[in-house]
Amino acid sequence: MFSIIQAAGWPIWPLIICSIVALAVVVERLSSLRAARVIPPRLLDEVLSVTRANLPSPDVVNKLADNSILGRVLAGGVRAVIADPRITEEALRGTLESAGRAAVHRMERYLNTLGTIASAAPYLGLLGTVIGMIEIFGSQSPTTGSNPAMLAHGISVALYNTAFGLIVAIPALMFYRYFRGLVDQYTLDMEQAANRLVPHLLRFSMARASN
Repeated sequence: MFSIIQAAGWPIWPLIICSIVALAVVVERLSSLRAARVIPPRLLDEVLSVTRANLPSPDVVNKLADNSILGRVLAGGVRAVIADPRITEEALRGTLESAGRAAVHRMERYLNTLGTIASAAPYLGLLGTVIGMIEIFGSQSPTTGSNPAMLAHGISVALYNTAFGLIVAIPALMFYRYFRGLVDQYTLDMEQAANRLVPHLLRFSMARASN
């Protein structure tokens, strides 16, 4: 591996740094975007069950917020009803939408970095190719002819950087698309969960308004 890096020359080092960053982002996002940490399967049903008769205590709401990203969104709605017993549907939906935007921002963390690497890696590989071509032309001399060592080095720089740029870019792009699709699916699931929670919580607001 070290011999390949030597043969590829200095232009490969930015690609190596990009590959390390991309790998770190992929591992972190695979861990953070697991369903158990974003939208646990039965969390909404548990919240509806707990709030069927009464609003939960602040400790229970705090535990809900710490449970997952969806838990934080639902906890925001429950806290809004506790803070304002006569809250309107519009205000409650606004609170949930604000919490939802924060949740989406959290799920999209580092995805721009991964997308940038997927876009930039081929250009970095192309840069290495151009530098290799420059070395190839530099090995040509009108008096002594071509220098075989410099010619071979220029070719290796060009080919290795082109290949490594694609090796970095293709997996980065695939994971970027995968994570984007995952975030979109989670966002839709959160919207549906919020829509189910709103009329459930408004029962408490209407009950207090009638008293």
